[in-house]
Amino acid sequence: MEWSQYLARGVPPSKRLLIGGNWKCNGTVAEIKKIAGILNNCGPLPIANEVVIAVPSIHLQWCRDNFRKEIAAASENVAVHNGYGAFTGEISGAMLKDFGVQWTLTGHSERRVGFEMPGESSELVGRKTAAALRAGLHVIACIGEHLHERESGSTMAVCASQLAAIAAHVSEEDWKRIVVAYEPVWAIGTGKVATPEQAEETHAQIRAWIAENVSARVAREVRIIYGGSVKANNAQILISCPNIDGFLVGGASLLPEFVDIMKVSK
Repeated sequence: MEWSQYLARGVPPSKRLLIGGNWKCNGTVAEIKKIAGILNNCGPLPIANEVVIAVPSIHLQWCRDNFRKEIAAASENVAVHNGYGAFTGEISGAMLKDFGVQWTLTGHSERRVGFEMPGESSELVGRKTAAALRAGLHVIACIGEHLHERESGSTMAVCASQLAAIAAHVSEEDWKRIVVAYEPVWAIGTGKVATPEQAEETHAQIRAWIAENVSARVAREVRIIYGGSVKANNAQILISCPNIDGFLVGGASLLPEFVDIMKVSK
């Protein structure tokens, strides 16, 4: 069935596009209210698109309460432990779930590199992903290579290692609540973007790895989204690639042009 027919029937397809935003450590109270107002009043969104925006924890409650119903507020991070306890500064999946938040990111490249402190290993990302799933959350799990790894031909070896660390801690059934975000690190916030051919090639390889190492069913059903300097002017050509199921958008998700990205269609 064509996407337009889904829209006409008012019934979403079984595999919707995932249009994600990541606000990182950005946004004053006034700025958040301004962009939320633009997103909330931009007119109808395609029923075939699911929109999830990861926001700083300080803004989670306001965004949860004030985003239009078609937009879910997500956490940018989740603790490796679950439940409650003496973990100063951490937010567990159980706390997020109790708070009414349904989504979190794991494994973003900035957290893998670290902020003047050791970054998160792939093993830790796998454990955090599993902890979030046990708490009942949906996870956007980020993977991707650095420029020197791309130039040395190691892109898929890096992605496979990162995927394996996640797969080691989750069940086949868990993959129903995982979205894989492929973000080439060299394209994040640099203005550089993988060509559609580069992005599609890597997405296809990721799907093939999942088919071989998890299951063919999961490979068919899992959403693999692209991140890395996605803008309104390149979103439509990227989404036309067969194995790209949406986006994880950084800086542009704080701008009015995110409206155009939210409305892309296959």
